[in-house]
Amino acid sequence: MQKLNLKHTIRINILMLKLMGLWPEGNNTYTSNLYTLYAFVTIVVIMGGHNLFQTINICFVYKNLEALATTIFITSTEVLVSVKIYFFAQNIRTLKELLSSLNKDIFQPKNQLQMELVLPTLNFWKMVYWGFLFIVILTVVIWGILPLLTTSVESKQLPFTAWYPYDSTISPMYELTYLYQVLGMWYIAVSNVNIGTLFYALLTYVVVQCDILSDNFKNLVNGYSSVNRRIISCIRHHREILRFAQNTNHLFNMIILGQFITSTIVIATTLFMLTLVDPLSKQGLITALYAAAIITEIFIYCWFGNQVHLRVRYTSKLIVNFVMLYDMICCLLVIIISSIT
Repeated sequence: MQKLNLKHTIRINILMLKLMGLWPEGNNTYTSNLYTLYAFVTIVVIMGGHNLFQTINICFVYKNLEALATTIFITSTEVLVSVKIYFFAQNIRTLKELLSSLNKDIFQPKNQLQMELVLPTLNFWKMVYWGFLFIVILTVVIWGILPLLTTSVESKQLPFTAWYPYDSTISPMYELTYLYQVLGMWYIAVSNVNIGTLFYALLTYVVVQCDILSDNFKNLVNGYSSVNRRIISCIRHHREILRFAQNTNHLFNMIILGQFITSTIVIATTLFMLTLVDPLSKQGLITALYAAAIITEIFIYCWFGNQVHLRVRYTSKLIVNFVMLYDMICCLLVIIISSIT
């Protein structure tokens, strides 16, 4: 039977990370080459500078509560993405090793029925990926073009309020600054989506493996010559699933913690912003879309995490109950045979 390439599901995800400078070639981390230089420019110059200028702006608007809330609810998320990228790049080698472990035979479907069993779950991840990406891209596009559509040529408003060591209202500095902010916004949004959805993919793999393991237990009498071998194989598979889940949690626990803390702050500030502006205005529309994207991201984290929790708990109970029942039957057989003899 042909192997199922589980990594093929996330090929678009990996491609986008490569374009963002977050996925070095092969199983290596960053080395002295052109790709590392490209990653430095995108991460430090584009994203880092974009975040820095907005953070400095807080020092100039902290006395204005409305302006401060407007700046914080954007800047806090962008700073979080910087932290995400740091931990992601720091653990890139371990992450690649984790993905390579999916090629093990023990993780492969054993028959065509199992292949058909796991494909809907993998396809659901694809649907979530494209849906989440669409929401984020829609938000970024609206954020990028609204200043051009709703303000006069003389006002020269930028998508984000930020401090710069030059006059950003005169040409060509205004156009260059506008382009710089749009590039920074796109980089942050696309990187955030693809790092988050890669974590969803790892959780999806755990769910898929639990489904395969459950099906193996349901068909213990088929395809093998020894019950003991079947049970040992299932127990080994279960241990590999738990190891994979624990490694995934270890890689992303700090990222998820930061995500929940920052999202709580962002949701609070966006709700406060909505009380200050007309919901149908430009600022109200942008704020509502941004809040929807943040809430969607948190919801997806919780949904996939809940699916993993339910599947792992179910398979663990299944293994424990079956092994206990099997041991009891073996003991009864030994007792019966001993009494007869």
